Amino acid sequence: MWSGCQSANSGRQESNSARSTLLPSVNEQSQKTQKTPNFDSELSLEGLDDLPPLSPLQPVSEEEAVQIIAAPPLPPVSFTLRDYVDHSETLQNLVLLGLDLSKIEKQPDAANLLLRLDFEKDIKQILLFLKDLGIEDNQLGTFLTKNYAIFSEDLENLKTRVAYLQSKNFSKADIAQMVRKAPFLLSFSVERLDNRLGFFQKELQLTVKKTRDLVVRLPRLLTGSLEPVKENMKIFNTRLFKVKERHLFLTYLGRAQYDPAKPNYISLDKLVSMPDEIFCEEIAKASVRDFEKFLKTL
Repeated sequence: MWSGCQSANSGRQESNSARSTLLPSVNEQSQKTQKTPNFDSELSLEGLDDLPPLSPLQPVSEEEAVQIIAAPPLPPVSFTLRDYVDHSETLQNLVLLGLDLSKIEKQPDAANLLLRLDFEKDIKQILLFLKDLGIEDNQLGTFLTKNYAIFSEDLENLKTRVAYLQSKNFSKADIAQMVRKAPFLLSFSVERLDNRLGFFQKELQLTVKKTRDLVVRLPRLLTGSLEPVKENMKIFNTRLFKVKERHLFLTYLGRAQYDPAKPNYISLDKLVSMPDEIFCEEIAKASVRDFEKFLKTL
């Protein structure tokens, strides 16, 4: 109610101030004459300047009251960003770009960040940067819904990270594809990006080109947690070692036959997935003890 009174008083002050400084129209002058018959209808402009200002506490007629438009107050407490859209030009523009408020409002810091930002000063330059990078208009909404926090990044830092990727011979098209698939990519520092690239090149024993090709196809390898990757590599390396052992044993027995067009064909699935007991009995036609003895000779 206090806010509404403030807005109403402000509206009356502006309305009365405007009437005291601007030349009224013919209709306004006619109405004024009818309301205040003691006023001099031929009062000069100079005379208007000498009139005392109207008090904000002066009673307002019903006709004047209905013309006062008070801005709706901001919701004092809200659990949804949609309640703020009518009051925030920034949110209005982001929604037009495709930002999904229902998804980002679940993040506790989203409202604090977006409601503080000015669209022209804080957001527009980031949007132009993303478009220049290769993010199309119809892709901005999806990108920003996943990484709205990019608006908290310094523009020069973003440019530095792009320059780093370019220095590693990633093309502009490569970078655009990577950013679309992994929206958080540019939120990583140059040092972290460099460490991730080095990790995959070393652990997978890849050339520079193959490392680059890998992260272009799967850029989330650079942004996701490394723990699942390390675990999968441990399962992969374990299976590879087991495949190698079984292959050597079959070769020793003269049963390493992987051509499906020939008799006694052994599929890769059977070679990998079977327990040792079944592998020895059905594939190697030998005992587990013989297999274990052979492994000791390796």
